[in-house]
Amino acid sequence: MQEKIIILDFGSQTTQLIGRRVRELNTYCEIVPYNKFPFGDESVKGVILSGSPFSVNDADAFKPELSQIRRKYPVLGICYGAQYLAYSSGGKVEKGDFREYGRAHLSKINTNVPLFDGISEGTQVWMSHGDTITVIPDNFETIASTADVAVASYKIKGEETWAVQFHPEVFHTTDGTRLLSNFLNICKVNREWSPASFIDSTVAELKATLGNDKVILALSGGVDSSVTAVLLNRAIGKNLTCVFVDHGLLRKNEFETVLKDYEHLGLNVIGVDAKARFYKELAGVTDPETKRKIIGKGFIQVFDEEAHKLKDIKWLGQGTIYPDIIESLSITGHVIKSHHNVGGLPEKMNLKLVEPLRLLFKDEVRRVGLELGMKESLIKRHPFPGPGLGIRILGDITPEKVEIIQNADDIFIRTLREYNLYDKVWQAGAILLPVKSVGVMGDERTYENTVALRAVTSTDAMTADWAHLPYDFLAKVSNEIINKVRGVNRVVYDISSKPPATIEWE
Repeated sequence: MQEKIIILDFGSQTTQLIGRRVRELNTYCEIVPYNKFPFGDESVKGVILSGSPFSVNDADAFKPELSQIRRKYPVLGICYGAQYLAYSSGGKVEKGDFREYGRAHLSKINTNVPLFDGISEGTQVWMSHGDTITVIPDNFETIASTADVAVASYKIKGEETWAVQFHPEVFHTTDGTRLLSNFLNICKVNREWSPASFIDSTVAELKATLGNDKVILALSGGVDSSVTAVLLNRAIGKNLTCVFVDHGLLRKNEFETVLKDYEHLGLNVIGVDAKARFYKELAGVTDPETKRKIIGKGFIQVFDEEAHKLKDIKWLGQGTIYPDIIESLSITGHVIKSHHNVGGLPEKMNLKLVEPLRLLFKDEVRRVGLELGMKESLIKRHPFPGPGLGIRILGDITPEKVEIIQNADDIFIRTLREYNLYDKVWQAGAILLPVKSVGVMGDERTYENTVALRAVTSTDAMTADWAHLPYDFLAKVSNEIINKVRGVNRVVYDISSKPPATIEWE
């Protein structure tokens, strides 16, 4: 039985980060809404209460009954979780004179308690709260403070309930990983979660679930669908059929390159050249959302046609990952958006879904891919939007514009690799703007297209900063695009961060 930690989600933007940190400590965990604790699950060994955008004093704050949890499992409350434990036990949580946000340093640490084992006085932590605990109940014991926060951490006497008002999951808390590891030791949880153990258990589960059934999977060339394909292939071999659709909006030579990569992996792949079909459907369309819908609908139609050429398909494989599952439910349990990779297909084709990556984070998917022996070039590829270059060509789409942006993008990505910058960037690409400008080439006046280059650094794409690429690199890329890509006479570099901008322009 896979032992696990349950993280109760109170709506914090760092809840997923808590999960990732626990997994990095080789411990399996699951994130569930604050009011959906899996009572009766004997594999649960401990509970973490996340932060929240609410104050515990708000009328609509999330206030679950924790008495059955506290005395049965070790509990760690983080930020709101710490404040709610104190508030619900009769303590006081009040709005501070100022918002406590940013770096702080712990003092008066009780180094005799296991939560702070190996953590020294003065260690840096990250605060992010407007309220603070001002009074704790008599059975609470303060075990750490800061200059501005008297109760930075506490323990409830007579039970294994611990709390911190800072965020151990974030990078700026120096000993945050150590603190989480100490809590896992308190939980006495089995710490054997790893890519290798995930592969073994998942392949065995897929074999038992699928038996001799046949599965069809839409490949995108991205990491998630590729790792899904390799896992399914290990479990059911030739009973898996993959379909890779070229909608004419892929990167330069990507269709051929990816097919060759999949051949190397021993996958049964059908490649479909549907460029002409998509170009016809997209002719004259300029609205970004309309373009996305046409591309999505066209993909479903092509995939459905290919599926009907096959016999006895019972399952649809999808590369859904854990953040998709978490984000598909609000913390009240209601669906707020769908993350199906191929929207509408399960209903249209009457297939059952198989999603072997549904409990993995993105970085774990990459680790699993490497453990499966997949090429680093496939595993470490930058994210690429489903509509492809369709949303990197602003305005209407024509084969001529696609060729321009494919060539410009190819120079950009190739040069990133040459300068050893590719792996330092989260995502990069070229955008063709609906703007022409005057230029001079030789002795001739030109009036040609403008290309924008976009490169960002990020960890999860929720926020992103523009990549501070070297000037000599940008000069080389700009010069080569203007000299070698017919139809372009101006290159600009996007220095917008997310927020307020988005990574893609459409």
